[in-house]
Amino acid sequence: MQTISKVWLLCVLLFVSSYANANLTIEITRGSDQALPIGVVPFAGGDNMPEDVAQIIQDNLERSGFFAPLERDAMFDRPNQADDVEFGTWRSLDVRYLVVGRAQQTDSGYQIQFELMDISGQRRMISETVTASTNDLRGAAHYISDQIFEEITDIRGAFSTRIAYVTAQGLGDNMQFGLYVADADGRNSQQILTSDQPIMSPAWSPDGRKLAYVSFETERPAIYIQDVSTGQRVQATSFEGINGAPTWSPDGRRIAMSLSKDGQPEIYILDINNRSVERITQNSSIDTEPAWAPDGRSLLFTSDRSGGPQIYEYSLGSGEANRITFTGNYNARARYSPDGEYIFLIHRSSRGYQVARQERDGGRLVVISETTRDESPSVAPNGTMVIFATQQGSNGVLSAVSADGRSSFRLPAAQGDVRDPAWSPFLN
Repeated sequence: MQTISKVWLLCVLLFVSSYANANLTIEITRGSDQALPIGVVPFAGGDNMPEDVAQIIQDNLERSGFFAPLERDAMFDRPNQADDVEFGTWRSLDVRYLVVGRAQQTDSGYQIQFELMDISGQRRMISETVTASTNDLRGAAHYISDQIFEEITDIRGAFSTRIAYVTAQGLGDNMQFGLYVADADGRNSQQILTSDQPIMSPAWSPDGRKLAYVSFETERPAIYIQDVSTGQRVQATSFEGINGAPTWSPDGRRIAMSLSKDGQPEIYILDINNRSVERITQNSSIDTEPAWAPDGRSLLFTSDRSGGPQIYEYSLGSGEANRITFTGNYNARARYSPDGEYIFLIHRSSRGYQVARQERDGGRLVVISETTRDESPSVAPNGTMVIFATQQGSNGVLSAVSADGRSSFRLPAAQGDVRDPAWSPFLN
């Protein structure tokens, strides 16, 4: 794993040869002991649909770590509308919230009516009808999940967002690399780029329409920007040496990156419109892996200027860089939480390389993952989960852990390596 002191080498591709299935499958690895009990009753008419919408909703809620769904086998009553709900029955099953619904086929797809019930308060919290084409039933289920999640938690749901990731296929000189985009649950994957040279570090634009990434297709690293829906792309940088670790500013006008065109890797900012490049850090050490603060006023980056990789925060206003991690001798690849109050990073503990959380102002660092070969954390746009790459046996897989570390799940491919996850922003 990462046993080197030079931080730039964190960005070296760690793929092994093998084929990676496009779709990823969810495996719940740890549930939260504080999860809210909820029941999602199979929707009336659901047997006639190509997707089990109620099951997708249940899986989404369970994966969030906020909810503990009741198993279907334990439901001895299956109402499909609020008027048929017997509150005492569900209280006896320790269910706090209940989702019921029904689906009807239309000329253009399906009409799905769902209701969210508060069992303790004996009231209806949501009643809404959703229309969806046959090909977008999963999208409808994610939308419904978002509404339920937000109504109960007061946190915007992120089930309708997407993830990007990189895969590898083949052996030696015959390897093929792919850049994929999928739903947040790993399904509906689409390959947006294939190459016989490595692809690394995908990063979403703030509007969720574009990806910046590093490609070696010209036999040296260059940064590209690609429209996800059209496939149109442009080469943003191709300086001598390292062109790596792109990350978008919150306004979408600039990209921070690590370049070594002037010597050691330093942090630079590219103005996308006029293609001007401004050098931010001036140091004899290695500076890499930038990340923008949500307010656009500062950047996190990894530097070995203190003798080993640590996280620094650079103020765009003052031009000063201050070290903010002090626990242990290895902290790298930091990302802000959406509210800017926390950072999530890779910390080397006594067990290995793990995802950790720390207060932005230098508070206590807490390890939140249970795996020990972790890298490339990316935070969900609502701040509730962190997705990252890790190892399962000899294969690279994606995993996710809740921000408090209480729950986790894994998204392995059927076989092969998956790396470099990036969680999209909200898409509307």
